[in-house]
Amino acid sequence: MEQQSAVSIDVIALRYGPDDPVPTLGVAPRAWEPFAGELALPGVLLGRGERLDAAARRAVHTKLGVPAEAILAVGQLATFDEPNRDPRGPTLSIAMWAVIGDHDADDARWPSFDDVPPLAFDHNRILGTARSLFADMLWKNLTFTRPLIGEHFPATRAVDLTAALTGDRPDPGNLNRTLAALPGLSRTGERVRVKATGRPAALWAFDRE
Repeated sequence: MEQQSAVSIDVIALRYGPDDPVPTLGVAPRAWEPFAGELALPGVLLGRGERLDAAARRAVHTKLGVPAEAILAVGQLATFDEPNRDPRGPTLSIAMWAVIGDHDADDARWPSFDDVPPLAFDHNRILGTARSLFADMLWKNLTFTRPLIGEHFPATRAVDLTAALTGDRPDPGNLNRTLAALPGLSRTGERVRVKATGRPAALWAFDRE
């Protein structure tokens, strides 16, 4: 009888705190073989009858040590079906994203996309695909963007987030037009100083829900 593929839920957990210069992602050493001790994205096998959202939250909580209340949003990203991606046998990987809010402590390491070390399985490949998908989602999918950027933010923070996900610094004028077109987002008229020198940055804020 042909072996059935297991379904793995692998999560790119993103954190972009108020004091973070760029978004970072959570990885942690694996506790068990295969690849015991090697860094990996948080992942779990999908349980019978379990929803993808619940499995993703379980992976982030149990593998990274992030409190459940700090997992602000979760969504589906892509599927990876390379038959030999797991030495234990055929495993279908459903990549999910999660946005992580402020919390006290966890068991994760949080590198930026440009500083990700070698990871177990095909997780570096998953991250390469995920980064381009995140760049497409940014400023289009508010379920993803809003918890990541925060309820209010200076324009410089929007520039830095865009550059981190796309790999290029956006044109300020084009970015301002993109922000102005987002439903529920407004330029407040306030300015905040984010650097010791230079002009204070414009402040943007989402309407209260």
